[in-house]
Amino acid sequence: MNRLSPSQIIASFAVLLLSTGAALMMGASPFAIALPVLAGVIVLAITADAGTPPPDVPDAAMDEPDLIDHPDFASLLEGISDPLMLVERGRIARANRAALRLLGAHIEGEDARIAIRHPAAAERLASLAPLAEPFMIELVGLGSRDQRWQMRVAPVGAVADMRRLVHLVDHSGTHAAERMRVDFVANASHELRTPLAGILGFIETLADPELGKDDETRQRFLKIMDGEARRMQRLVDDLISLSRIEAEKYRAPDASVDLGELVAEAVNVFRSSHGERGREVEMEVAPGRQAVQGDRAQLSQLLHNLIGNSVKYGRPGTPIRVTLTEGGSRMCRLSVADEGEGIGPDHLPRLTERFYRVDSGRSRAMGGTGLGLAIVKHIVERHRGRLDVASVLGKGTTVTVLLPLMHEADGGQV
Repeated sequence: MNRLSPSQIIASFAVLLLSTGAALMMGASPFAIALPVLAGVIVLAITADAGTPPPDVPDAAMDEPDLIDHPDFASLLEGISDPLMLVERGRIARANRAALRLLGAHIEGEDARIAIRHPAAAERLASLAPLAEPFMIELVGLGSRDQRWQMRVAPVGAVADMRRLVHLVDHSGTHAAERMRVDFVANASHELRTPLAGILGFIETLADPELGKDDETRQRFLKIMDGEARRMQRLVDDLISLSRIEAEKYRAPDASVDLGELVAEAVNVFRSSHGERGREVEMEVAPGRQAVQGDRAQLSQLLHNLIGNSVKYGRPGTPIRVTLTEGGSRMCRLSVADEGEGIGPDHLPRLTERFYRVDSGRSRAMGGTGLGLAIVKHIVERHRGRLDVASVLGKGTTVTVLLPLMHEADGGQV
């Protein structure tokens, strides 16, 4: 029922009085007029009160605690392992432990632009304009210089509260893996393309009726083609080997391997198959059985790669020393040292990267694939060991591998 305005009520009373007066003038009895007049007054009263607002009733919503004061709010924030913050009118109202570790324990109550020092984030977090839907921003350098984060901002509660839930997700690992994959494919393609282009060029030359008749030229080209094809074969073999080692990275080997016996076997192979240079490989193995929990084939590959590098890059006529001793803390220490040109300090951190070479031309000329130390690193990691490369320019390089020994009583790993 619609409520009558004051002017409408006055007009209605005026009409009622005029009608009553007219009825009396026309000779109507007062009793006959009283009943309609009373009814009209009652209707007017009901109509006038129909729109009157009810007395104040406590709003149920007013009894509910604020979002921040809710007893479960802190538990909700801590239930997310990623950094999580509630921003209200540009200031950080609450933050979980992950956010405090990343940005500092002082950020609660602080301006979000100061806590998250990033231009794109600061501009969006400082805005007081209504937020219709969540948005995401990629941040670089938050926490550390190379870290990459995805910041997701979503509105929370009423528009007037200006609250934003800020969720940070660390994408550094994903980005690094993607970058490694792209670099790996590019480097592998380049390493295969170079010898393949050479082989195709020699084939075209040999197919020429005139040039193909020259026996000396044909034999020289065939020798080069054979070398390039074998280089591609070594590269493919190393790629397959690296892939297999990475696939088993998180599965610890369970066989007992006598490392002293394996070192002697590898050294004897080089002494018998690498001529004069192979006979310069010296061996020193501490007495006793140096048993490790390992994969025999992979440890043999590790030894061949390390000794092979020393044979290639050490100066001819200088010794290559392979030493196996106790390393303390139930570890054994394997080191391979040569006397060569050495490696500059700028190159040392990158030696175990795939396809990284200190001298690309020399490495390729010696048949290197650029994967030897990358394979060594992954084998050491699978065996829960440590790898260290030390070098002095003009004096030589020493590669040291520490591997955990096995318990003597039950054959279990320490």
